[in-house]
Amino acid sequence: MTNATEMRNICRKIARIDPAFVPAIKDLPPCKFGLEKPRITSYQSLIRSVIAQQVSTSAARTITGRLETKCGGSITATKIGALSLIELQSVGLTGAKVRTISEITEASLTGAINLSSISKRSDAEIIQELTQFFGIGRWTAEMFLIFHLGRLDIWPVDDLAVRRGWDYLHDNSEPIKPNALDALGEPFTGMRSVVAWYCWRAS
Repeated sequence: MTNATEMRNICRKIARIDPAFVPAIKDLPPCKFGLEKPRITSYQSLIRSVIAQQVSTSAARTITGRLETKCGGSITATKIGALSLIELQSVGLTGAKVRTISEITEASLTGAINLSSISKRSDAEIIQELTQFFGIGRWTAEMFLIFHLGRLDIWPVDDLAVRRGWDYLHDNSEPIKPNALDALGEPFTGMRSVVAWYCWRAS
């Protein structure tokens, strides 16, 4: 966990390294990664991440609500495991997402993955473990690390909004490429999630 003082120090370091972030840090909502404990379980967070892939925020919210209703109000591996594939599809999930959710659920129920203790592993270990599932790419794993576990040194250069925000803050005339942004993130090692936050908010 991070405290508010540490986050303020991180923001000051970012501003010193790259003054282009000064207006964003001053005017945009503050980053809160790692300041609060997750309100949902790691399993629930992953399922919500899968639901949110390639759909609007409102559509993801609707589908999640339907799935929660199917589960009697709370999404758990046991309750999802009791649903048929047809029941899962009936809430608005694609066949691919049903497969991903089913694989995560089976792994959780059999103990092939222990999501309750996943926070004890390194960023690289978590990415490696999660991306073994069908439909879970590096981006989804990175979002889980940032938004659920509050990890502070994730640099999601494949995220279009992060790149757009970087371009906006630096007044770039040409869109930056992921590989170029990856290298530019090195001076911020240890706090790259916070840099990504301000890029998102500025995009």
